Amino acid sequence: MNIAPDPKSVPHATPLSSEANQAPPATATGVLTVDLDAIVANWRKLEKTAVPAECAGVVKANAYGCGAAQVAGALSRAGCKTFFVATTDEARVVRAAVPAQAAIYVLSGFFQNTGEAYAEIDCKPVIGDLNQLAEWDVFCRRSGWSGGAAIHIDTGMNRLGMTITEAEGLIPRINAGDHGITLVMSHLASAELLNSPANARQLAAFREIASAFSGVPASLANSSGIFLGSQFVFDLVRPGCALYGINPTPESDNPMQPVVELKARIVQIRNIERGDTVGYGGTWTARRSTRIAIVSAGYADGYFRAASSNDGTRGAEVVVAGRRCPIAGRISMDLIAVDVTDLDKSLVRRGHMVTLIGEGITVDELAHHFGTIGYEVMTSLGRRYARIYKGGDATVEPPAPVEPAAEPT
Repeated sequence: MNIAPDPKSVPHATPLSSEANQAPPATATGVLTVDLDAIVANWRKLEKTAVPAECAGVVKANAYGCGAAQVAGALSRAGCKTFFVATTDEARVVRAAVPAQAAIYVLSGFFQNTGEAYAEIDCKPVIGDLNQLAEWDVFCRRSGWSGGAAIHIDTGMNRLGMTITEAEGLIPRINAGDHGITLVMSHLASAELLNSPANARQLAAFREIASAFSGVPASLANSSGIFLGSQFVFDLVRPGCALYGINPTPESDNPMQPVVELKARIVQIRNIERGDTVGYGGTWTARRSTRIAIVSAGYADGYFRAASSNDGTRGAEVVVAGRRCPIAGRISMDLIAVDVTDLDKSLVRRGHMVTLIGEGITVDELAHHFGTIGYEVMTSLGRRYARIYKGGDATVEPPAPVEPAAEPT
């Protein structure tokens, strides 16, 4: 059984004839630009660093907010042959975007009554306990399905995966052959910390158990793990965050290219007097006559309230007309107030776009202001942004439709 999903069932952005036509809809109040060429360049850098291992692509969570179909397609055209997602729904989107022979692993594992979905999409479960393995075996026997599966072994994360003892119990099955296991893997808990002793402990544990899975490819390294050294790469590496420009080596300079640019529109400009306050709670007070630009983005769009400013704390900045300007007051659900007093009035007008990510403001910098990590910034990018894709099959994707509000009762 190898039934590919109907491509018509997968939403696609509208192809454009040329990059010059990549203008967002006139109604767009925010625009997220994704550079597919930068993602491909990052993948190739990671592939080169991990030689001779194969370099997969982790495209879960809608490719970290960048668009799973577009990213998987671009990576596939660049030579990527293996993909990781979190759910079978995500696998369905990726399967429609990549060749039939591409391998897709689903990290959430196998459950009763999910076998037909795996067979239909032609993807492989990542099995993390013996109950899942038993259920998978039953389905394979009954259906004749032979699509393969990965075995996930916990070596120190204490999240998903079989124990070492449970995995050792599978060694006779591996030695007997015809076992259906196409990958053995584990996940590093502290790979971004270069000198963490946990890395060496996990490496030693995984090396020992993986060597017992004779003939089965092994995978340990995530994005940060690729930079820990050649002993961590084994047969397959699984970069995620680094593909999308997040720094996989936070203790040193970011070796990856930036991937996204985020802009939002100025919807109003107002003048306030010294002593006036801005925003909810009046936490920010003007120390002079001040010009404020109101920008159409907020925490509903993934621009977190934690980046707000007040009279005692400077918040995040945005780029207006090529210059960094500070946020004034609390970020609200749909709006940000920005102090543009120091800019010439002719440079700041209603309808102009300001830059929230890009022009020197990185995802990691914004994550610092948000009090979180770049992963959360990327995966929180709002559905209301129009999306522009550069490179590859460049597209514009309008904002996702908003469900109509329920009638009041």
